Amino acid sequence: MNARRNGRKLDCIILDLNTQRDFLEPGGLHTVLNHEALIPALRRSVAWIRRNGVPVVSSLHSLRPKEALPGGRWTYCVEGSTGQRKVPFTLLPSRLIMEYDNTLSLPMELVRTHQQVVFRTHSDDLLTHPKADRLLTQADAGEFIVLGNTIEGAVKAVTLGLLARGKSVSIVADACGYCDPGAADLAVRQMSAKGAQIIAVDQLASRRLSGRRRFRSSVVFAPGENGNGHTGGNGNGHAPSRLSRVRAMFLSRPRAASSRKRQRPGSDSRRAEADV
Repeated sequence: MNARRNGRKLDCIILDLNTQRDFLEPGGLHTVLNHEALIPALRRSVAWIRRNGVPVVSSLHSLRPKEALPGGRWTYCVEGSTGQRKVPFTLLPSRLIMEYDNTLSLPMELVRTHQQVVFRTHSDDLLTHPKADRLLTQADAGEFIVLGNTIEGAVKAVTLGLLARGKSVSIVADACGYCDPGAADLAVRQMSAKGAQIIAVDQLASRRLSGRRRFRSSVVFAPGENGNGHTGGNGNGHAPSRLSRVRAMFLSRPRAASSRKRQRPGSDSRRAEADV
């Protein structure tokens, strides 16, 4: 698979992991502890992605209704639930939704035609999706930049997997959610020890890429488990200079969120909410 832009190696690919309502909203079934500070950080990251035309690979955590927690309690991100949907501002106009069908068949030059490729996953590890594994393994990108939920779960899993494949990986630490501060701190140290770069949103926002690409403005569902590409789930300053400062982010009490800025009309593409 040739994941190049206009025949050139891509500067980077963003990995957007599980930015869904059950993780990010106060009433979610698995809300991360730092959700108030995380939302503004994610908005800044998405604004940079849109401005620079950066390709994005997203995971959509998707559990079947029968998969309940011990005691019969409902788990989170259940297919078809409101909490399973991606928060609207993380959806890009040009996107392709790939189902989990245990095959390696994948359109060639995928990240050249669609800015966002969304993989529906049944586990914390995006690389357990055969198509996602093939795409990310063969993608010719200078760097993979990871953000989303949770740093001790999905972020850690895909980062260690990509590092094992010889990829260059950066973690946008303040754009990652966590549920267990101790486990998050350990995950940051493990990823750093394996070679991942720990950066902040300020560093990401200051980057200038070599060029901006135009993508198809459409939403496409790739054929999936039920033949129509839809299984029923709805988803619709200065950086820390030392690792210890990043680690403190996960061990300290979450900061209060800054006031939300009004978005320009149409920036969220709310009608797309029902598509993913």
